[in-house]
Amino acid sequence: MLKFQTVRGSLRLLAIRRTSTATAASPNVRRLEYKPIKKVMVANRGEIAIRVFRACTELGIRTVAVYSEQDTGQMHRQKADEAYLIGRGLAPVQAYLHIPDIIKVAKENNVDAVHPGYGFLSERADFAQACQDAGVRFIGPSPEVVRKMGDKVEARAIAIAAGVPVVPGTDAPITSLHEAHEFSNTYGFPIIFKAAYGGGGRGMRVVHSYEELEENYTRAYSEALAAFGNGALFVEKFIEKPRHIEVQILGDQYGNILHLYERDCSIQRRHQKVVEIAPAAHLDPQLRTRLTSDSVKLAKQVGYENAGTVEFLVDRHGKHYFIEVNSRLQVEHTVTEEITDVDLVHAQIHVAEGRSLPDLGLRQENIRINGCAIQCRVTTEDPARSFQPDTGRIEVFRSGEGMGIRLDNASAFQGAVISPHYDSLLVKVIAHGKDHPTAATKMSRALAEFRVRGVKTNIPFLQNVLNNQQFLAGTVDTQFIDENPELFQLRPAQNRAQKLLHYLGHVMVNGPTTPIPVKASPSPTDPIVPVVPIGATFDVAMRFLYECPWRRLQELRELVPNIPFQMLLRGANAVGYTNYPDNVVFKFCEVAKENGMDIFRVFDSLNYLPNLLLGMEAAGSAGGVVEAAISYTGDVSDPSRTKYSLQYYMGLAEELVRAGTHILCIKDMAGLLKPTACTMLVSSLRDRFPDLPLHIHTHDTSGAGVAAMLACAHAGADVVDVAADSMSGMTSQPSMGALVACTRGTPLDTGVPLERVFDYSEYWEGARGLYAAFDCTATMKSGNSDVYENEIPGGQYTNLHFQAHSMGLGSKFKEVKKAYVEANQMLGDLIKVTPSSKIVGDLAQFMVQNGLTRAEAEAQAEELSFPRSVVEFLQGYIGIPHGGFPEPLRSKVLKDLPRVEGRPGASLPPLDLQALEKELTERHGEEVTPEDVLSAAMYPDVFAHFKDFTATFGPLDSLNTRLFLQGPKIAEEFEVELERGKTLHIKALAISDLNRAGQRQVFFELNGQLRSILVKDTQAMKEMHFHPKALKDVKGQIGAPMPGKVIDIKVAAGAKVTKGQPLCVLSAMKMETVVTSPVEGTVRKVHVTKDMTLEGDDLILEIE
Repeated sequence: MLKFQTVRGSLRLLAIRRTSTATAASPNVRRLEYKPIKKVMVANRGEIAIRVFRACTELGIRTVAVYSEQDTGQMHRQKADEAYLIGRGLAPVQAYLHIPDIIKVAKENNVDAVHPGYGFLSERADFAQACQDAGVRFIGPSPEVVRKMGDKVEARAIAIAAGVPVVPGTDAPITSLHEAHEFSNTYGFPIIFKAAYGGGGRGMRVVHSYEELEENYTRAYSEALAAFGNGALFVEKFIEKPRHIEVQILGDQYGNILHLYERDCSIQRRHQKVVEIAPAAHLDPQLRTRLTSDSVKLAKQVGYENAGTVEFLVDRHGKHYFIEVNSRLQVEHTVTEEITDVDLVHAQIHVAEGRSLPDLGLRQENIRINGCAIQCRVTTEDPARSFQPDTGRIEVFRSGEGMGIRLDNASAFQGAVISPHYDSLLVKVIAHGKDHPTAATKMSRALAEFRVRGVKTNIPFLQNVLNNQQFLAGTVDTQFIDENPELFQLRPAQNRAQKLLHYLGHVMVNGPTTPIPVKASPSPTDPIVPVVPIGATFDVAMRFLYECPWRRLQELRELVPNIPFQMLLRGANAVGYTNYPDNVVFKFCEVAKENGMDIFRVFDSLNYLPNLLLGMEAAGSAGGVVEAAISYTGDVSDPSRTKYSLQYYMGLAEELVRAGTHILCIKDMAGLLKPTACTMLVSSLRDRFPDLPLHIHTHDTSGAGVAAMLACAHAGADVVDVAADSMSGMTSQPSMGALVACTRGTPLDTGVPLERVFDYSEYWEGARGLYAAFDCTATMKSGNSDVYENEIPGGQYTNLHFQAHSMGLGSKFKEVKKAYVEANQMLGDLIKVTPSSKIVGDLAQFMVQNGLTRAEAEAQAEELSFPRSVVEFLQGYIGIPHGGFPEPLRSKVLKDLPRVEGRPGASLPPLDLQALEKELTERHGEEVTPEDVLSAAMYPDVFAHFKDFTATFGPLDSLNTRLFLQGPKIAEEFEVELERGKTLHIKALAISDLNRAGQRQVFFELNGQLRSILVKDTQAMKEMHFHPKALKDVKGQIGAPMPGKVIDIKVAAGAKVTKGQPLCVLSAMKMETVVTSPVEGTVRKVHVTKDMTLEGDDLILEIE
């Protein structure tokens, strides 16, 4: 043996040297270069597509799938990095044969190379040529070689020229039944028809007599036509009871060819391989040498590149006959990989990149056989019914695994729908052992572990094959199945659990099968749309939309690279409702500018100059355009309104211009600017600052917005804010179309075509309909000039409406507006812009909820639990209002609480952003960005909830508005695109009855898979829970002053409390209220827990 190996090695070395010499001497050798492949598309489906994707992933190559309309639920499109529909409107198979669509997808998505898989277009020379013409590499042989090998007759001629023995057959495809007759007369029966342009058993028929000739010819022709697009056939003498042995070959672009030994594919049914084995058992070594040598010889004869298979028949005397070359990867390539440890798909890709086999470490002398491998093709066919294909949904799937077992599958999962459109292959099971019996034992064990319910499979038949003594002895041939009828003595599966589940499901749907007196059936439950104001402010994006505001900015900046973006910066409040350390405000502006923000409109809700200057400095140091905004209230045209006079605004403007603002803005959030006031204010500013851009912002609550903005324009304003017609009016901005039309043909003509305005408005009219639940017209039917009295800002006017309705004060909104006036005066007549407007609104609702007048609230100020926002305002947390704080109210409310003097941020220590980043990383266990750190710094609780929520749900930004707000209806089908090439196909199926835990099971179909989730029914759980109410006549019982959610509990049972001490914090919408103790005593019992939702007067705790 040692001597034989040495001689063989010497011969191989000599052959390599000769090849090298010949290559060097040839003047026509191609000079090829290595071109790496970065993106591969597989023009196929199912398990072979996934097999290639996995190899590409291992090589760091991006993958692209194509799929037909019938394959939206198939796993192969989900396994790829990108997936695209092909063959829209075509028959299922034709979709994968539609070359123009496939090439189009490849070119549009920058595909470097196409892998054809097996079947479909894998052996179509025109497809290989189309790829080449499109500048896309074909991972396989050259188009010419594919053409030659695909033409069975030409392949036969090439084999003869190479000195490879062939089975007697026709020299060209036959075109008539008459030619088949003539061949039969010459060579006798049996004969076999074979498809000239494809394999896999399709178009293949054995004929034993003249009587069978016509029928089999017709069937073979139609099968070949359907499978390969060409019905051409050729005829061969049929070798009876042969072994079907095939040799795996691999070639590169430099003339190197090697073999990876043979596979025995003799176990077939209707010429379809069922079980494959490598190497062939008990194969004579000399025959193995002849088979492999002839395979390499034939490949060299044709200049073969990439992977391929040379197939032979071996008769009972050991003579071999060439039958065909499959110029593609074979279904059974897996067993060769297992015994040679060569990844054929890796090799295919590398060869297509221009690498040589020696470069890959693939030399013939290095290829060794290691043990034995067996592959079983598990199909959805019923062997008890002549292998009739079965279709339907896989209700249960459990695979066999373990040492020595490999599974290649695509549709093998619970909920998968097996359609009649494609091959019935479910999963390929590959077992590898030290020898044939060991591999067979592993395979038998793995098949026994499988549990497939919902469709029939051939597993019981395969188990019989694995236990057959002839199989175990390795003496099978192509007649093995036909000659062993005991293989069809199938043991039925018990299937007990699934039968029980079927019964339970039937009862759940149809009621008991035994008649009962009362019948009950579940009724559908529609999702409840949350009644909250939806917008796109920084915190709302996280709080209600569950989207990252930074990501929104980044995406918009990418989509709109050449238009300046503007943001509102609440001075020292940044984008929050309170003050922050200075370093946080500066860092926020810096990161906002880095993410694409251009103009910073800086304002302060109290026009508190130190806060404004801090914001301007932060925006300017970040490199942004600074637009300082003066918040407007009062009426400069009314001499009796002296607090906010023209002189006040002009003095503030002087300070802002002196500080270096680039643009000056008047921010009229309540729409209080009357045309006369506009003329006075804007003309004064224009006269004082002739070169400074002036920007006016207002709301149209009163209905006078267009007139006011026209007055501003005539007085010298450069920019006024408007809204698309369909989004304008009432609490929004004035109409864009009205302003454009009114200035048309005048010196103030905007130059904007009205037709474009109309188109723009029409779009937003449709978009507005999606938010009907949040539209102010749900509760407001017109604007209201009483805004000149209550001075409620436009945005807050709408929010206040929703807040009032959510708190049960919808019928008392008129009282809320009146209370707003009183609350404003009670707090000293404030500039009302977020967050100061929110403070006034919180106080107004608190007064209405508790039936308090201004006089009563001021008188009882020492005992009342005012909203937290009011308390913090009086402490000085947002700055000092013009004219100072109201006294004695401030002293009564605050008592001994700390007070902030001067700019709040000046006394705040810098926030350790690095420590915060570390804390966030530890909590959320993922990479934290600088944007995340700032979100947490601005809104720690909101950000924490956002991260927790999106860790469980999402990505919600992929949903359209209706689905996000209402969810789908039962039986509704829809798609959700996660990213390009990643689309989810979803269908809502059913909602179960309530279970004992207050949950409902919701069923969906996701990409063809059945999914169910348990969801708590919060309304039902609330109805099941009866929370005690506080008795008003019992002084120690503390009730909720308004509906809300418990966000913090500050005491526990047994704790001693003093009068005015905080007990807990409630939150409703974005309004927080600190509930304080009205008495001194000891906490007897706490009746609430954190995150509990309370109604008004729900008992919070008892004090003795």
